[in-house]
Amino acid sequence: MATILKTDKLNEVRKDADRLNDKAHTADELMAGITALLNEQMLKYNWVGFYMLEADANPPVLVLGHYRGAMTPHTRIPLNQGICGAAASSSKTVVVDDVKKDPRYLACSLETKSEIVVPVFVNGAVAGELDIDSHFPAAFGAKDRALIEYIAQLVGKRLEKETEPASSRAGRS
Repeated sequence: MATILKTDKLNEVRKDADRLNDKAHTADELMAGITALLNEQMLKYNWVGFYMLEADANPPVLVLGHYRGAMTPHTRIPLNQGICGAAASSSKTVVVDDVKKDPRYLACSLETKSEIVVPVFVNGAVAGELDIDSHFPAAFGAKDRALIEYIAQLVGKRLEKETEPASSRAGRS
């Protein structure tokens, strides 16, 4: 029964994300809505935020954007640090069931038990990531991962549209 309820909730949140995408005028507005949606609707998603690669930073650094949850001291993360840096550097989703057992974890909160970080791709390159912390161990199963990866794709596609030359968009509605 619990699995059916969770699946229903995940499907509902996915539809809500699609609605947010349809209504948002910008990627920035979409990311603000996504952080609120996930933090408010998903019980175990206790901190939700986007980190975006800073343009022209050398060395590359992830900068905190929209987020919901407790304040974090980690507003700028080099690509060689933390789980966020690992996900951006590897271009792969990183799921950590127990942050105490992962030496890459940058401690933000004593309450955080697990974390998932999903890269956001723009034109095939990592442009940022969606980071979610949970106060529950092993909070992110396969269905959570699929949902969060789907949402990261929505944001990436929106960012791609915003970076297209106006002449490329002219023929589309």
